Amino acid sequence: MQAEKIWVAALGELQLQVSKANYDTWLKDSRGIAFVKGGFTVAVPSAFIAEWLKDRLHSTVCRILSSITGQNIDVAFQVQPAASATSAAKSLPVTDGGVSLKIRKPAGKTGALNARYTFHTFVSGECNRLPYTAALEIAGNPGELFNPLFIYGGTGTGKTHLLHAIGQSLAEREISAIYMSAEQFTNEFIMSIRNNKTEEFRGKFNETSVLILDDIQFLSGKTQTQECFFHILNDFLADNRQVVTSCDRPPKEIESLKIHLRSRLEGGLAADIHPPDHKTRLAILELKSRLLKASFDPSILNFLATNFHSNVRELEGALIRLATYARLDSTPIDLNMARQLLNDMISVSKQNSGYFPATQIINVVADYYSLPPDDITGKKRDLKTSRARHVVMYLLRQQNHSNLSEIGKILGGRDHSTVIHGCEKITASVSTDSTLSKSIEDIRLLLKSHGPN
Repeated sequence: MQAEKIWVAALGELQLQVSKANYDTWLKDSRGIAFVKGGFTVAVPSAFIAEWLKDRLHSTVCRILSSITGQNIDVAFQVQPAASATSAAKSLPVTDGGVSLKIRKPAGKTGALNARYTFHTFVSGECNRLPYTAALEIAGNPGELFNPLFIYGGTGTGKTHLLHAIGQSLAEREISAIYMSAEQFTNEFIMSIRNNKTEEFRGKFNETSVLILDDIQFLSGKTQTQECFFHILNDFLADNRQVVTSCDRPPKEIESLKIHLRSRLEGGLAADIHPPDHKTRLAILELKSRLLKASFDPSILNFLATNFHSNVRELEGALIRLATYARLDSTPIDLNMARQLLNDMISVSKQNSGYFPATQIINVVADYYSLPPDDITGKKRDLKTSRARHVVMYLLRQQNHSNLSEIGKILGGRDHSTVIHGCEKITASVSTDSTLSKSIEDIRLLLKSHGPN
Protein backbone atom coordinates (compact mmCIF):
# COMPACT_ATOMS: atom_id res chain seq x y z
CA MET A 1 0.00 0.00 0.00
CA GLN A 2 2.88 2.36 0.82
CA ALA A 3 4.41 1.88 -2.65
CA GLU A 4 1.03 2.54 -4.24
CA LYS A 5 0.54 5.83 -2.37
CA ILE A 6 4.08 7.00 -3.06
CA TRP A 7 3.68 6.31 -6.78
CA VAL A 8 0.36 8.20 -6.91
CA ALA A 9 2.18 11.20 -5.45
CA ALA A 10 5.01 10.74 -7.96
CA LEU A 11 2.52 10.61 -10.84
CA GLY A 12 1.13 13.93 -9.67
CA GLU A 13 4.60 15.42 -9.98
CA LEU A 14 5.23 13.75 -13.32
CA GLN A 15 2.03 15.18 -14.78
CA LEU A 16 3.54 18.62 -14.26
CA GLN A 17 6.85 17.73 -15.87
CA VAL A 18 5.94 15.75 -19.00
CA SER A 19 3.50 16.44 -21.81
CA LYS A 20 -0.04 15.08 -21.59
CA ALA A 21 0.61 12.84 -24.61
CA ASN A 22 3.69 11.31 -22.94
CA TYR A 23 1.90 10.91 -19.62
CA ASP A 24 -1.10 9.17 -21.23
CA THR A 25 1.10 6.91 -23.37
CA TRP A 26 3.83 5.90 -20.93
CA LEU A 27 2.73 6.57 -17.35
CA LYS A 28 -1.04 6.48 -17.07
CA ASP A 29 -1.34 2.69 -16.57
CA SER A 30 1.69 2.29 -14.28
CA ARG A 31 1.51 1.24 -10.62
CA GLY A 32 3.86 1.34 -7.63
CA ILE A 33 4.21 -2.24 -6.39
CA ALA A 34 7.28 -2.41 -4.13
CA PHE A 35 9.33 -0.09 -1.96
CA VAL A 36 12.35 -1.20 0.03
CA LYS A 37 15.22 0.90 1.29
CA GLY A 38 16.91 2.45 -1.71
CA GLY A 39 14.72 0.69 -4.30
CA PHE A 40 11.31 1.23 -5.85
CA THR A 41 9.52 -1.00 -8.37
CA VAL A 42 6.95 0.29 -10.84
CA ALA A 43 4.66 -2.09 -12.74
CA VAL A 44 4.01 -1.22 -16.40
CA PRO A 45 1.86 -3.07 -18.97
CA SER A 46 4.54 -3.84 -21.59
CA ALA A 47 8.24 -4.38 -22.19
CA PHE A 48 8.23 -1.53 -24.66
CA ILE A 49 6.92 0.94 -22.08
CA ALA A 50 9.44 -0.33 -19.52
CA GLU A 51 12.28 0.22 -22.00
CA TRP A 52 11.05 3.70 -22.92
CA LEU A 53 10.72 4.81 -19.30
CA LYS A 54 14.14 3.43 -18.46
CA ASP A 55 15.76 5.28 -21.37
CA ARG A 56 13.90 8.58 -21.13
CA LEU A 57 12.59 9.16 -17.61
CA HIS A 58 14.71 7.03 -15.27
CA SER A 59 16.66 9.92 -13.73
CA THR A 60 13.56 12.12 -13.47
CA VAL A 61 11.56 9.41 -11.71
CA CYS A 62 14.46 8.65 -9.34
CA ARG A 63 14.74 12.33 -8.45
CA ILE A 64 11.00 12.69 -7.77
CA LEU A 65 10.83 9.50 -5.68
CA SER A 66 13.91 10.56 -3.71
CA SER A 67 12.25 13.90 -2.98
CA ILE A 68 9.01 12.24 -1.82
CA THR A 69 10.63 9.56 0.36
CA GLY A 70 13.64 11.50 1.63
CA GLN A 71 15.91 8.64 0.49
CA ASN A 72 18.20 8.06 -2.48
CA ILE A 73 15.99 5.90 -4.71
CA ASP A 74 16.77 3.76 -7.72
CA VAL A 75 13.70 2.75 -9.71
CA ALA A 76 13.07 -0.43 -11.69
CA PHE A 77 10.27 -0.88 -14.22
CA GLN A 78 8.70 -4.34 -14.14
CA VAL A 79 6.34 -5.72 -16.78
CA GLN A 80 2.96 -6.81 -15.40
CA PRO A 81 0.36 -6.98 -18.20
CA ALA A 82 -3.08 -5.70 -17.36
CA ALA A 83 -5.70 -8.36 -16.63
CA SER A 84 -7.49 -7.67 -19.90
CA ALA A 85 -4.34 -8.55 -21.83
CA THR A 86 -4.30 -12.06 -20.41
CA SER A 87 -7.61 -12.92 -22.01
CA ALA A 88 -5.96 -13.30 -25.40
CA ALA A 89 -6.93 -16.93 -25.66
CA LYS A 90 -10.63 -16.17 -25.61
CA SER A 91 -12.66 -15.75 -28.76
CA LEU A 92 -14.53 -12.44 -28.52
CA PRO A 93 -17.56 -11.67 -30.70
CA VAL A 94 -17.52 -8.45 -32.72
CA THR A 95 -20.34 -6.50 -34.33
CA ASP A 96 -19.82 -7.88 -37.83
CA GLY A 97 -20.52 -11.38 -36.59
CA GLY A 98 -16.89 -12.43 -37.08
CA VAL A 99 -14.22 -13.28 -34.55
CA SER A 100 -11.92 -10.76 -32.90
CA LEU A 101 -8.15 -10.57 -33.29
CA LYS A 102 -7.35 -12.84 -30.41
CA ILE A 103 -8.38 -16.15 -31.90
CA ARG A 104 -8.94 -16.47 -35.59
CA LYS A 105 -8.46 -19.54 -37.65
CA PRO A 106 -4.84 -20.67 -37.60
CA ALA A 107 -3.23 -19.51 -40.79
CA GLY A 108 -2.96 -22.07 -43.53
CA LYS A 109 0.54 -20.75 -44.18
CA THR A 110 2.47 -17.78 -42.90
CA GLY A 111 4.71 -17.37 -45.89
CA ALA A 112 8.32 -18.48 -46.24
CA LEU A 113 9.56 -17.79 -42.72
CA ASN A 114 13.26 -18.43 -42.19
CA ALA A 115 13.67 -20.75 -39.19
CA ARG A 116 17.02 -19.11 -38.34
CA TYR A 117 15.43 -15.68 -37.87
CA THR A 118 14.07 -15.76 -34.33
CA PHE A 119 14.24 -13.43 -31.35
CA HIS A 120 16.79 -15.82 -29.80
CA THR A 121 19.19 -15.27 -32.69
CA PHE A 122 18.69 -11.49 -32.87
CA VAL A 123 21.29 -9.41 -31.04
CA SER A 124 19.86 -6.19 -29.64
CA GLY A 125 21.87 -3.06 -28.93
CA GLU A 126 21.56 0.71 -28.96
CA CYS A 127 21.26 0.61 -32.76
CA ASN A 128 18.06 -1.45 -32.79
CA ARG A 129 16.59 -1.33 -29.26
CA LEU A 130 13.40 0.54 -30.22
CA PRO A 131 12.27 -1.73 -33.10
CA TYR A 132 13.43 -4.85 -31.23
CA THR A 133 11.43 -4.00 -28.09
CA ALA A 134 8.41 -3.01 -30.16
CA ALA A 135 8.62 -6.28 -32.11
CA LEU A 136 8.73 -8.27 -28.87
CA GLU A 137 5.70 -6.39 -27.57
CA ILE A 138 3.72 -7.00 -30.75
CA ALA A 139 4.68 -10.68 -30.89
CA GLY A 140 3.31 -11.03 -27.37
CA ASN A 141 0.23 -8.83 -27.75
CA PRO A 142 -0.63 -8.28 -31.43
CA GLY A 143 -3.04 -5.43 -32.04
CA GLU A 144 -2.70 -4.05 -28.50
CA LEU A 145 -0.05 -1.38 -28.99
CA PHE A 146 1.63 0.51 -31.85
CA ASN A 147 -0.44 -0.52 -34.83
CA PRO A 148 0.84 -0.45 -37.49
CA LEU A 149 4.51 -0.99 -36.70
CA PHE A 150 6.76 0.45 -39.41
CA ILE A 151 10.44 -0.60 -39.16
CA TYR A 152 12.84 1.22 -41.47
CA GLY A 153 16.58 1.22 -42.06
CA GLY A 154 19.29 0.38 -44.55
CA THR A 155 20.16 -2.95 -46.13
CA GLY A 156 21.41 -5.64 -43.79
CA THR A 157 20.43 -3.93 -40.54
CA GLY A 158 18.03 -6.65 -39.33
CA LYS A 159 14.58 -5.53 -40.51
CA THR A 160 13.69 -8.82 -42.18
CA HIS A 161 15.09 -10.78 -39.23
CA LEU A 162 12.69 -8.97 -36.86
CA LEU A 163 9.72 -9.53 -39.17
CA HIS A 164 10.46 -13.24 -39.40
CA ALA A 165 10.98 -13.41 -35.63
CA ILE A 166 7.51 -11.93 -35.09
CA GLY A 167 6.05 -14.48 -37.51
CA GLN A 168 7.86 -17.38 -35.82
CA SER A 169 6.66 -16.30 -32.39
CA LEU A 170 3.06 -15.99 -33.57
CA ALA A 171 3.20 -19.39 -35.29
CA GLU A 172 4.42 -21.04 -32.08
CA ARG A 173 1.36 -19.69 -30.29
CA GLU A 174 -0.97 -20.62 -33.15
CA ILE A 175 -1.93 -17.01 -33.86
CA SER A 176 -2.69 -16.68 -37.54
CA ALA A 177 -0.37 -14.49 -39.57
CA ILE A 178 0.56 -13.86 -43.17
CA TYR A 179 4.13 -12.92 -44.03
CA MET A 180 4.92 -11.78 -47.56
CA SER A 181 7.17 -9.36 -49.38
CA ALA A 182 5.64 -6.29 -51.01
CA GLU A 183 6.83 -7.69 -54.34
CA GLN A 184 4.90 -10.92 -53.71
CA PHE A 185 1.85 -8.89 -52.65
CA THR A 186 2.06 -6.88 -55.88
CA ASN A 187 2.48 -9.92 -58.10
CA GLU A 188 -0.47 -11.74 -56.51
CA PHE A 189 -2.63 -8.63 -56.79
CA ILE A 190 -1.77 -8.20 -60.50
CA MET A 191 -2.64 -11.86 -61.15
CA SER A 192 -5.96 -11.41 -59.33
CA ILE A 193 -6.83 -8.50 -61.65
CA ARG A 194 -5.97 -10.54 -64.73
CA ASN A 195 -8.10 -13.43 -63.50
CA ASN A 196 -10.96 -11.25 -62.19
CA LYS A 197 -10.33 -12.48 -58.64
CA THR A 198 -9.55 -9.27 -56.76
CA GLU A 199 -12.21 -9.96 -54.13
CA GLU A 200 -10.77 -13.41 -53.59
CA PHE A 201 -7.31 -11.88 -53.19
CA ARG A 202 -8.52 -9.42 -50.57
CA GLY A 203 -10.54 -12.15 -48.89
CA LYS A 204 -7.39 -14.18 -48.09
CA PHE A 205 -6.53 -11.56 -45.48
CA ASN A 206 -9.91 -11.59 -43.73
CA GLU A 207 -9.25 -14.62 -41.55
CA THR A 208 -5.80 -13.73 -40.30
CA SER A 209 -4.82 -11.78 -37.20
CA VAL A 210 -1.50 -10.32 -38.31
CA LEU A 211 -0.19 -9.09 -41.65
CA ILE A 212 3.60 -8.79 -42.02
CA LEU A 213 4.69 -7.03 -45.21
CA ASP A 214 8.41 -6.74 -46.01
CA ASP A 215 10.12 -4.11 -48.21
CA ILE A 216 7.10 -1.86 -48.64
CA GLN A 217 9.15 0.58 -50.75
CA PHE A 218 8.40 -1.83 -53.61
CA LEU A 219 4.88 -0.32 -53.72
CA SER A 220 6.32 3.03 -54.83
CA GLY A 221 4.57 4.26 -57.96
CA LYS A 222 2.15 1.31 -58.08
CA THR A 223 -1.12 3.20 -57.67
CA GLN A 224 -3.60 0.31 -57.85
CA THR A 225 -1.54 -1.90 -55.57
CA GLN A 226 -1.25 0.92 -53.04
CA GLU A 227 -5.05 1.39 -53.08
CA CYS A 228 -5.59 -2.31 -52.50
CA PHE A 229 -3.10 -2.39 -49.63
CA PHE A 230 -4.65 0.77 -48.15
CA HIS A 231 -8.09 -0.89 -47.96
CA ILE A 232 -6.62 -4.08 -46.47
CA LEU A 233 -4.68 -1.98 -43.96
CA ASN A 234 -7.88 -0.13 -43.02
CA ASP A 235 -9.68 -3.44 -42.49
CA PHE A 236 -6.96 -4.65 -40.13
CA LEU A 237 -6.82 -1.44 -38.13
CA ALA A 238 -10.61 -1.17 -37.84
CA ASP A 239 -10.71 -4.68 -36.39
CA ASN A 240 -7.70 -4.14 -34.09
CA ARG A 241 -5.67 -6.63 -36.08
CA GLN A 242 -1.92 -6.09 -36.27
CA VAL A 243 0.03 -4.87 -39.30
CA VAL A 244 3.84 -4.86 -39.39
CA THR A 245 5.80 -3.45 -42.32
CA SER A 246 9.43 -2.80 -43.16
CA CYS A 247 11.08 -0.34 -45.50
CA ASP A 248 14.50 1.04 -46.39
CA ARG A 249 13.35 4.60 -45.58
CA PRO A 250 10.69 6.40 -43.50
CA PRO A 251 7.17 6.75 -45.00
CA LYS A 252 7.62 10.41 -45.97
CA GLU A 253 10.62 9.50 -48.15
CA ILE A 254 8.92 6.77 -50.21
CA GLU A 255 8.52 8.19 -53.69
CA SER A 256 5.01 8.30 -55.20
CA LEU A 257 3.34 7.01 -52.04
CA LYS A 258 -0.29 8.08 -51.72
CA ILE A 259 -0.80 10.66 -48.97
CA HIS A 260 -3.61 8.71 -47.29
CA LEU A 261 -1.48 5.54 -47.21
CA ARG A 262 1.50 7.45 -45.84
CA SER A 263 -0.72 8.91 -43.14
CA ARG A 264 -1.91 5.44 -42.12
CA LEU A 265 1.62 4.06 -41.97
CA GLU A 266 2.74 7.00 -39.82
CA GLY A 267 -0.24 6.55 -37.50
CA GLY A 268 1.37 3.81 -35.41
CA LEU A 269 5.03 3.53 -34.51
CA ALA A 270 7.77 4.25 -37.08
CA ALA A 271 10.96 2.78 -35.61
CA ASP A 272 14.32 3.25 -37.31
CA ILE A 273 17.00 0.59 -37.15
CA HIS A 274 20.66 1.45 -37.66
CA PRO A 275 23.78 -0.50 -38.60
CA PRO A 276 25.17 -2.10 -35.43
CA ASP A 277 27.82 -0.31 -33.41
CA HIS A 278 31.14 -2.03 -32.66
CA LYS A 279 29.94 -3.57 -29.41
CA THR A 280 26.83 -5.01 -31.06
CA ARG A 281 28.86 -6.31 -34.02
CA LEU A 282 31.11 -8.21 -31.63
CA ALA A 283 28.05 -9.68 -29.88
CA ILE A 284 26.63 -10.76 -33.26
CA LEU A 285 29.93 -12.43 -34.18
CA GLU A 286 30.10 -14.27 -30.86
CA LEU A 287 26.54 -15.56 -31.26
CA LYS A 288 27.02 -16.59 -34.90
CA SER A 289 30.31 -18.31 -34.03
CA ARG A 290 28.50 -20.45 -31.48
CA LEU A 291 25.78 -21.29 -33.99
CA LEU A 292 28.43 -22.24 -36.55
CA LYS A 293 30.28 -24.26 -33.85
CA ALA A 294 33.41 -22.33 -34.74
CA SER A 295 35.97 -20.79 -32.42
CA PHE A 296 38.06 -17.76 -33.29
CA ASP A 297 40.60 -15.69 -31.41
CA PRO A 298 39.09 -12.40 -30.07
CA SER A 299 41.54 -10.44 -32.25
CA ILE A 300 39.93 -11.98 -35.37
CA LEU A 301 36.41 -11.12 -34.22
CA ASN A 302 37.56 -7.57 -33.48
CA PHE A 303 39.13 -7.41 -36.97
CA LEU A 304 35.79 -8.45 -38.52
CA ALA A 305 33.81 -5.99 -36.39
CA THR A 306 36.16 -3.17 -37.40
CA ASN A 307 36.09 -3.83 -41.14
CA PHE A 308 32.43 -4.78 -41.71
CA HIS A 309 30.51 -2.04 -39.98
CA SER A 310 27.49 -1.13 -42.09
CA ASN A 311 25.85 -4.42 -43.05
CA VAL A 312 25.12 -7.44 -40.86
CA ARG A 313 24.88 -9.72 -43.89
CA GLU A 314 28.43 -8.82 -44.95
CA LEU A 315 29.60 -9.33 -41.37
CA GLU A 316 28.02 -12.79 -41.22
CA GLY A 317 29.29 -13.63 -44.70
CA ALA A 318 32.86 -12.85 -43.67
CA LEU A 319 32.53 -15.02 -40.57
CA ILE A 320 31.07 -17.91 -42.59
CA ARG A 321 33.96 -17.70 -45.07
CA LEU A 322 36.49 -18.00 -42.25
CA ALA A 323 34.55 -20.86 -40.62
CA THR A 324 34.38 -22.71 -43.95
CA TYR A 325 38.13 -22.39 -44.59
CA ALA A 326 38.86 -23.51 -41.03
CA ARG A 327 36.79 -26.67 -41.58
CA LEU A 328 38.29 -27.42 -45.00
CA ASP A 329 41.91 -27.03 -43.87
CA SER A 330 41.39 -28.30 -40.32
CA THR A 331 43.83 -25.63 -39.15
CA PRO A 332 43.27 -22.66 -36.86
CA ILE A 333 43.01 -19.32 -38.63
CA ASP A 334 45.25 -16.55 -37.34
CA LEU A 335 44.84 -12.81 -37.90
CA ASN A 336 47.18 -12.62 -40.91
CA MET A 337 45.35 -15.46 -42.63
CA ALA A 338 42.00 -13.80 -41.91
CA ARG A 339 43.25 -10.60 -43.56
CA GLN A 340 44.29 -12.53 -46.68
CA LEU A 341 41.07 -14.51 -46.90
CA LEU A 342 38.85 -11.45 -46.53
CA ASN A 343 40.83 -8.82 -48.42
CA ASP A 344 38.46 -8.79 -51.43
CA MET A 345 35.34 -8.63 -49.25
CA ILE A 346 36.75 -5.73 -47.21
CA SER A 347 37.50 -3.75 -50.38
CA VAL A 348 33.95 -4.21 -51.70
CA SER A 349 32.46 -3.37 -48.29
CA LYS A 350 34.36 -0.08 -48.11
CA GLN A 351 33.35 0.87 -51.63
CA ASN A 352 29.64 0.19 -51.08
CA SER A 353 29.02 1.22 -47.51
CA GLY A 354 28.91 5.01 -47.78
CA TYR A 355 30.27 4.92 -44.23
CA PHE A 356 32.97 7.33 -43.10
CA PRO A 357 34.65 7.39 -39.68
CA ALA A 358 33.27 10.13 -37.45
CA THR A 359 36.68 11.80 -37.13
CA GLN A 360 36.93 11.98 -40.93
CA ILE A 361 33.50 13.63 -41.23
CA ILE A 362 34.39 16.14 -38.51
CA ASN A 363 37.75 16.96 -40.12
CA VAL A 364 36.30 17.39 -43.64
CA VAL A 365 33.42 19.56 -42.42
CA ALA A 366 35.79 21.63 -40.26
CA ASP A 367 38.12 22.15 -43.22
CA TYR A 368 35.19 23.09 -45.48
CA TYR A 369 34.03 25.77 -43.04
CA SER A 370 37.61 26.84 -42.18
CA LEU A 371 37.27 25.84 -38.53
CA PRO A 372 39.46 23.86 -36.13
CA PRO A 373 37.90 20.37 -35.58
CA ASP A 374 37.91 21.02 -31.81
CA ASP A 375 35.44 23.88 -32.31
CA ILE A 376 32.86 21.45 -33.70
CA THR A 377 33.11 19.13 -30.71
CA GLY A 378 33.55 22.02 -28.28
CA LYS A 379 31.22 24.60 -26.75
CA LYS A 380 31.41 27.48 -29.26
CA ARG A 381 27.93 28.49 -30.43
CA ASP A 382 28.44 31.21 -33.03
CA LEU A 383 26.42 30.87 -36.22
CA LYS A 384 29.25 29.45 -38.36
CA THR A 385 30.31 26.84 -35.80
CA SER A 386 26.72 25.81 -35.05
CA ARG A 387 26.01 25.34 -38.76
CA ALA A 388 29.11 23.16 -39.18
CA ARG A 389 28.19 21.12 -36.08
CA HIS A 390 24.65 20.58 -37.36
CA VAL A 391 26.03 19.43 -40.73
CA VAL A 392 28.22 16.89 -38.93
CA MET A 393 25.17 15.64 -36.99
CA TYR A 394 23.21 15.36 -40.23
CA LEU A 395 25.97 13.44 -42.04
CA LEU A 396 26.58 11.08 -39.13
CA ARG A 397 22.87 10.31 -39.17
CA GLN A 398 22.48 10.08 -42.97
CA GLN A 399 25.79 8.50 -44.01
CA ASN A 400 26.62 6.33 -41.01
CA HIS A 401 23.09 5.81 -39.61
CA SER A 402 24.54 6.55 -36.17
CA ASN A 403 22.02 6.66 -33.34
CA LEU A 404 21.31 9.88 -31.46
CA SER A 405 23.19 9.01 -28.27
CA GLU A 406 26.25 7.92 -30.28
CA ILE A 407 26.27 11.24 -32.19
CA GLY A 408 25.92 13.13 -28.93
CA LYS A 409 28.96 11.36 -27.46
CA ILE A 410 31.04 12.01 -30.59
CA LEU A 411 30.22 15.73 -30.41
CA GLY A 412 31.32 16.37 -26.86
CA GLY A 413 28.58 14.70 -24.82
CA ARG A 414 25.55 16.52 -26.19
CA ASP A 415 22.11 15.14 -25.32
CA HIS A 416 19.80 13.48 -27.84
CA SER A 417 17.40 16.45 -28.01
CA THR A 418 20.26 18.69 -29.19
CA VAL A 419 21.17 16.15 -31.87
CA ILE A 420 17.54 15.83 -32.99
CA HIS A 421 17.33 19.62 -33.29
CA GLY A 422 20.53 19.79 -35.35
CA CYS A 423 19.53 16.98 -37.72
CA GLU A 424 16.00 18.32 -38.19
CA LYS A 425 17.29 21.84 -38.83
CA ILE A 426 19.53 20.68 -41.70
CA THR A 427 16.88 18.29 -43.06
CA ALA A 428 14.30 21.09 -43.15
CA SER A 429 16.70 23.60 -44.73
CA VAL A 430 18.43 21.43 -47.31
CA SER A 431 15.35 21.30 -49.59
CA THR A 432 14.84 25.08 -49.61
CA ASP A 433 18.37 26.49 -49.13
CA SER A 434 20.29 25.90 -52.37
CA THR A 435 23.55 27.12 -50.80
CA LEU A 436 23.30 24.60 -47.96
CA SER A 437 22.29 21.83 -50.37
CA LYS A 438 25.37 22.51 -52.50
CA SER A 439 27.57 22.58 -49.38
CA ILE A 440 26.29 19.14 -48.30
CA GLU A 441 26.97 17.71 -51.76
CA ASP A 442 30.45 19.29 -51.88
CA ILE A 443 31.28 17.79 -48.47
CA ARG A 444 30.05 14.36 -49.59
CA LEU A 445 32.27 14.58 -52.69
CA LEU A 446 35.22 15.51 -50.49
CA LEU A 447 34.54 12.52 -48.23
CA LYS A 448 34.36 10.18 -51.24
CA SER A 449 37.54 11.60 -52.74
CA HIS A 450 39.41 10.79 -49.53
CA GLY A 451 37.67 7.41 -49.16
CA PRO A 452 36.99 5.73 -45.81
CA ASN A 453 40.10 5.84 -43.64
